[in-house]
Amino acid sequence: MSRPSVHSDAVVSLAAIQPGLCLSGSKDKSVALYDYQNSRLEDRWTGHEREITKVCYGASCAGIFSASRDKTIKMWQRGNSHSLRDFVGHELVVTAIHLNDDNTLLCSGSRDNSVRLWDVETAACLRENNIPQNLVTDVKWIPGTHLVLQAGEDKEVRIYDTRTMTVVRNFIKKQYIQMSCDITPDASFCLTCSNGFGGNGCEATLWDLKTYAIVHEFKGHREAVEACIFLPPSEQPMVATASRDCSVRVWDRDSKECLSELSIGAAGPLTSLIAYEDGSILVGTFNMGVQVLQRSGATLQTQVVFLNGSRRQESTSPEFCL
Repeated sequence: MSRPSVHSDAVVSLAAIQPGLCLSGSKDKSVALYDYQNSRLEDRWTGHEREITKVCYGASCAGIFSASRDKTIKMWQRGNSHSLRDFVGHELVVTAIHLNDDNTLLCSGSRDNSVRLWDVETAACLRENNIPQNLVTDVKWIPGTHLVLQAGEDKEVRIYDTRTMTVVRNFIKKQYIQMSCDITPDASFCLTCSNGFGGNGCEATLWDLKTYAIVHEFKGHREAVEACIFLPPSEQPMVATASRDCSVRVWDRDSKECLSELSIGAAGPLTSLIAYEDGSILVGTFNMGVQVLQRSGATLQTQVVFLNGSRRQESTSPEFCL
């Protein structure tokens, strides 16, 4: 039986919805919702003129959001192939999007040096902040607050108060471009990750959001770390990283010990990560679609690969960090 196509080009961004479902954005200019447990394409959205850069999901508004190199953000809903709203105003590629807790506000960042705040209901730009040389790579709302964390190519990590869109905190400047960021649900810690080459840079950094100090760095990747996330709460707090060196690593958050490493050799650069409470970790790749890894404790194993609608079981022995 033929299967529907998922993506025909690199997967560059993933967003979590619920276990068994993956929201993905691709260089093929499309956003897809795929049921990887039942090998079923649930929905696909097209309409951007250039490739997708980021996707995110809002449970409260049932909205799917995509950012693109065409300088726009679009809002979609399941069962409707047309965009509900277009968020227009950025002057260059939109590189970051994230929703606040109740999904009424959307924050975005761009290579035009701006961070913008949008009304989700009207798609109106409410406020913006432009900082010279601030090429934004990622933004995340700090849970339960009006604050947004932003990472950028100027090697800076900043916090904005969205009520005024002013910068209220600058972190210690890193040595390399900051590629991505994540925040714990209790807003105690944030995580950023670095560009780099040949093992220089290539680290993730744990920050204390009360003192804004570096707690420690997770070092071991050999190329740029494209994605970093806090794994769902467990007895042992853990983080995961994905790198251009084609590997995913799981680390003990508090001791910075590398607990497990899994290399996906033919995947090309790894671009994005999401994780669910059932132990699954999904990885976006350049060459092999989306990889579904299964975590048992800290041990990783490849479970499912889906690309162009195909699904196959894998039996890959995990590599451990010694």
